[in-house]
Amino acid sequence: MRNEDIVIIYGNDCSKSVNQLLKHIKIEDQIKDKNANIVIKPNLLIAQDPSLGATTHTEIVVEIIEYLQEKGFKNIKIVESSWIGASTKQAFKYFGYPQISKKYKVPLIDVKDDDYETKIENGIKVEISKEIFNCDFLISVPVLKGHCQTKITCALKNMKGCISDKNKRMFHNLGLMKPIATLNKIRTADLVIVDSLNGDLDFEEGGNPIETNRIYACKDSVLCDAFGASLLGYSVDEVEYIKLAQSYGVGNSDINKANIINLNNPDSIDALNKKPKGTVAFLAKYVEADKACSACYGNLIHAIKRLNDTNQLFDIKKVCIGQGFKNKEDQTLIGVGSCTRKLGKSLKGCPPSANDMIKFLLDNS
Repeated sequence: MRNEDIVIIYGNDCSKSVNQLLKHIKIEDQIKDKNANIVIKPNLLIAQDPSLGATTHTEIVVEIIEYLQEKGFKNIKIVESSWIGASTKQAFKYFGYPQISKKYKVPLIDVKDDDYETKIENGIKVEISKEIFNCDFLISVPVLKGHCQTKITCALKNMKGCISDKNKRMFHNLGLMKPIATLNKIRTADLVIVDSLNGDLDFEEGGNPIETNRIYACKDSVLCDAFGASLLGYSVDEVEYIKLAQSYGVGNSDINKANIINLNNPDSIDALNKKPKGTVAFLAKYVEADKACSACYGNLIHAIKRLNDTNQLFDIKKVCIGQGFKNKEDQTLIGVGSCTRKLGKSLKGCPPSANDMIKFLLDNS
């Protein structure tokens, strides 16, 4: 796997998808020493079911452990810190990590109890977990989701769970953007496996999940987040810490130069079968869905949300989406995704990004 690769797999069988993803990227070739100290860092900010769109699905972490152990890697740890005011140990217990730890002989490390390496970079004092800082190979397993302060959270911001609570408070006082980028200059993930199964529309703590049934892998955390931002309807310029991280030499944010590898297509899985709730239900009023794949549908909801945020939604026509439109020829309708190509106006892609959808909808409003 190269730095410019973004490897994507779609599906609602989480364990199977992760296994196929790991086989393709050959993670074992990236870790030369079988005795390497490997750390898996999920996002367990609170004890809350992953179905609400805030926390990493446990099956992803288990599959990574099983795959690595099958390849002969034994020195694996799970390291995490829940957000300020929440108990990491309670989160571990809620998600069943003590049982996982016992079964696979994988230690659980609560960053809140860890010792810290103190580093000063860009004038910012960072207290980073020694387990994270000193590991040989760091696998980050963030959730791709919206965030009320930073717009999105994914690989770069997931590293915030590697610092002391005191540092977290300071990061917020400094506005998050520069500190997040700086932290990744000090230590960033060696591999990112993104849980993009049903991330929240707006908030880090979940509540308005959007089913997309997608997992993707990157070596470059900056590229990972730039791509994730496009899926949520943001440009790199709108997410300041991505640009800053690139300027600090952490990675490259140019997704136009990325090598995007789709291991399958969204239309090879079951169509969306859950009725949206809350904010998502309001946004879905602008969608005419017929057998829509979850990944395409999710990107469209993010696009409509962005238009709503910028007061541009009132001009938008109802948007067709889904496999049910494959053979429909109606010149009065507009649609997104390859399945709607015979309509009057259609945006190609399987699926197109939310960013591309925004431009298309504005051009055809």
